[in-house]
Amino acid sequence: MNVKMVVILGVTASGKGRLAFDLAQELSAEIVSVDSMKVYRRMDIGTAKPAGDVRERIPYHMIDVVEPSESFSAGLFHEQASAAIEEIRARGKAVIAAGGTALYLKALLYGLFEGPGGDEQISVALRAEVDEVGLAGLHERLRRIDPQAGDRISPNDTKRIIRALEVYQLTGKPISSLQRQFEATSPAHDWTIIGLRRERAVESRRINARVKRMIEMGLVDEVRSLLAEEKPLSQQARCAIGYAEIIAHLEGKISLGEAVEQIKKNTRRLAKGQRTWFKTFRDVQWINAEAETSPQAIRERAAALVRA
Repeated sequence: MNVKMVVILGVTASGKGRLAFDLAQELSAEIVSVDSMKVYRRMDIGTAKPAGDVRERIPYHMIDVVEPSESFSAGLFHEQASAAIEEIRARGKAVIAAGGTALYLKALLYGLFEGPGGDEQISVALRAEVDEVGLAGLHERLRRIDPQAGDRISPNDTKRIIRALEVYQLTGKPISSLQRQFEATSPAHDWTIIGLRRERAVESRRINARVKRMIEMGLVDEVRSLLAEEKPLSQQARCAIGYAEIIAHLEGKISLGEAVEQIKKNTRRLAKGQRTWFKTFRDVQWINAEAETSPQAIRERAAALVRA
């Protein structure tokens, strides 16, 4: 079926959401969110979900699909996003998949990397080490044996740190090398892959501005409301950047000012990991945007790439 298939990727706060919306209007497309945290209902401000009036103008998929008390995975994303894409295509509409969760983008483009089966003994031992030496110690070990994985996996992501170390113990090979072999396959569809990037200093300023807006919009109250719900937040939801830091503040561990600075720092670290991930993506057509480049100019460049 000859419909446009576009992926828009970029680091957090790069402007890919705005580009996806503008391009969707031009192409009469629907948007599939590729974000591991936008899937959670009522986690709105901290995940920078598109506003209600925006979602009324363009159909969005893979937003608000699970409760914050539930866990979510790349496997579930792949299954549900693939179904949504086929349903959009069946109606003859263009598809724009936009987001910054690199693992989900990889799953969407190339399928799932399963790796070797799990070993309960190894994972139990690694979880015990977390209790003994702390997660930072395990993350540092991962960085030594697999610098690529260490850069792109958040120091707060217990599950993925343990999985990467487990794969190394089972195979003797870094998980990143196995993933590179898997990624040699071709995408399932004829995607036009567009990357939006800016100078790091510009990205940092945009990150700081976004964090400031989130606090002004009521992020603290949003987190307080989530914590008051009957079912507790899942570990995955609790460790989301923006939420983990505000939870620490509400628990009296740090001041609000300290939480805000930690959010900025951890978001910059996330952006660094995303840049590392995106270097492994093939056939990305990059748009280099300056600080003064208008959204209209970015949309025009992207539209030209899609038409080409």
